[in-house]
Amino acid sequence: MVVEDSLSLRGLVLGLVIMGTVAVDIAADTQFSFWAVPLSVVGTIWSYRYRRNSNIPIKFCIAIGMLVALGAFFGRLLGELNDTRLALAELLIQLQVLHSFDMPRRKDLGYSIVIGLILLGVAATLSQTLAFAPVLLLFLAIALPTLSLNYRSELGLDKSKVKRVKAKETQLTSKLPFYFLLFTLVVALGLGIFAVLPRFPGYQLRTFPVSTPIEVKGGFTGRSIINPGYVRQGNADNQGNGTGGNKTGQPGKVDDNFYYGFNSQMNQNLRGSMKPKVVMRVRSQAEGFWRVLAFDRYTGKGWEISRNENVTTLKRSPWSYQIYLSPPATSAKTREVVQTYTVVADLPNLIPAMSYPKEIYFPTPVIAVDKEDGLRSPVGLSKDLTYTVISEVPYRDRTELGKATTDYPQHIKKYYLQIPPEIAPKVKQLTEEILANYSRNNVSKFSNSAPESIYEKTLYLAQYLKQRYSIPENPFDVPYLEEKEDLVEAFLFKHKGGYPDHFSTVLTMMLRSIGIPARLVAGFSPGEFNPFTGMYVVRNTDAYAMTEVYFPKYGWFAFDPIPNHPLIPPSIEDSQTFSVLRQFWNWVAGWLPTPVTGLLNNIFGAIFTWVTKAIAWFFALFAQGWLGVLTGLTLATTIAFFGWLGWVQWREWLKHKWMSKLPPMERLYQQMLQWTATKGLGKHPAQTPLEYAQVVFQHHPPAIAQVIDEISQAYVSWRYGGQTPNLQQLRQKWQELKKVNSH
Repeated sequence: MVVEDSLSLRGLVLGLVIMGTVAVDIAADTQFSFWAVPLSVVGTIWSYRYRRNSNIPIKFCIAIGMLVALGAFFGRLLGELNDTRLALAELLIQLQVLHSFDMPRRKDLGYSIVIGLILLGVAATLSQTLAFAPVLLLFLAIALPTLSLNYRSELGLDKSKVKRVKAKETQLTSKLPFYFLLFTLVVALGLGIFAVLPRFPGYQLRTFPVSTPIEVKGGFTGRSIINPGYVRQGNADNQGNGTGGNKTGQPGKVDDNFYYGFNSQMNQNLRGSMKPKVVMRVRSQAEGFWRVLAFDRYTGKGWEISRNENVTTLKRSPWSYQIYLSPPATSAKTREVVQTYTVVADLPNLIPAMSYPKEIYFPTPVIAVDKEDGLRSPVGLSKDLTYTVISEVPYRDRTELGKATTDYPQHIKKYYLQIPPEIAPKVKQLTEEILANYSRNNVSKFSNSAPESIYEKTLYLAQYLKQRYSIPENPFDVPYLEEKEDLVEAFLFKHKGGYPDHFSTVLTMMLRSIGIPARLVAGFSPGEFNPFTGMYVVRNTDAYAMTEVYFPKYGWFAFDPIPNHPLIPPSIEDSQTFSVLRQFWNWVAGWLPTPVTGLLNNIFGAIFTWVTKAIAWFFALFAQGWLGVLTGLTLATTIAFFGWLGWVQWREWLKHKWMSKLPPMERLYQQMLQWTATKGLGKHPAQTPLEYAQVVFQHHPPAIAQVIDEISQAYVSWRYGGQTPNLQQLRQKWQELKKVNSH
């Protein structure tokens, strides 16, 4: 057995393994490093010291330990069937620790390198933050010299005496500037590729992340909402009053950490603001509004769920995490969107999800669905809880929604047209005046005629509120409502503005006043998208409420009247495919003058639009019968041919440009090599010019071989001996040789 004596290689391999273990700990919030790193160091020292011994007892102990680790792995596997990544990482760490006590050969060190790389890959799939990035860079910095030393060992360059090994180790230190330059180039190239690489939606497999099962004790009805922000002195204050009393609408202060609207009742007579903190991370195939719950009954100072007691519980199979839901029917075109939520801070037992969820993979055996399509858990959403939702989200087709009728079902009119009779006439009159003065108000650019459809009326009213009413800079500038004062009336006629959620309440009441069913929906905005992790970072301050409007046959669609918010909330039409480039361009555009930015946006926008239309037209050909398929294939073949021809000409031009810059002797030598390559005897990169010249005598006629030998000898003498060649004579012989062989 040939042992590996290089201390440098062993130390670097140990560093790779340690980096892989630390990466798993950072990504999964585990503590494997506390025992794995010290044992790996001890094992590496032991293995090096006894590398020339047979170590039969150690091998037996390692084999037994690996069998035990494998048994423990299968045991954990039964409890984590839906996500085995962490169990696999722990198994690999255990196997590597045992393996580190017997690594005499270079091949054994190679196994450890692969394990370190696998651990880094597992950590990459588990990571949800940029804390993984420094470890990745350290791993790369260690991997470059490791691969170099491993390759030298494979070539046998270090197999000599100890002095030879020490000399090579000194040489490794002297090459640190080279490794630093190589590291910089690799990182720069990797970031460049990452920036232009499209980030397409994942979830190609149907196994979705779910955290460890949670046992539920006692009966679960789904009627109660547990909001940690409303627990006062051991009692659950389910009225949603923050630090106020139990009476809905009583003045109070907003809780610092928890959104006041996640409850069965929503008191909008609260003042204050939350302290920002991350509450969850979302990986989704499309950007969207993470919907939590909706309210149907307006109370004058807030909202409540009138049918809070009427919920449906759904149980899952004990062998699966999957729970099937029954989303409302819609005739609109839909798209399946998969989302995975990881809770970072405590949340209520309300389950955020994109609209129209059809399946949920949740760790509890039962969940509940209320009449407003909100999902409820039997337990509060605690830190590290993970679940996955599959939603059948409808496309927002403005043309189709504009054709929707006003033939509302009876159950829709019963619950979503309610408005207090005290304010109904005034709100209706103002709403009708606003719509009647459509062109005079100059708020919308949709058209010059007054809006007729439900969709256009809603868009216009939302835009009107955005432009004509304001949000105070100080959260306490809006006075508390008096006992008999109505929120909507005070907003429209007294304060001319209010808090963000007040805008949504007002829009909902204005729509109801003219016979358009609407409700208030609360949830989280998409949050901040991190292109490096592919996740949306959602904070508690991203929670807000907006208006959902009902369209017969199409279902509920949201509108956002809050100033500085998009009028239409993000949905499946938005793409993060080139999100990195988009963020980079936004950063660059911030430094450019506005006219330059506008010009570049128009240019790139036109190019992108043209390319998109061309691609769509090309693929549409294949849906037009045999003639379309034939046309598409002919066009594709033509494009491929001209593309290949252009590529060949481009390479020839580059080669000609490169040759023109070479010294005369170098140019002649390279021309000779290109000619011999076309004759089937090209020079191997590992061959020296003189070695190649000796080989050609075995494959070419003596006259040809003699000329090749003379040019090679002259090239070596010029390149390495500094001698001036007789270029005229060599060119003459070369031209005569080409003429003879051309005939």
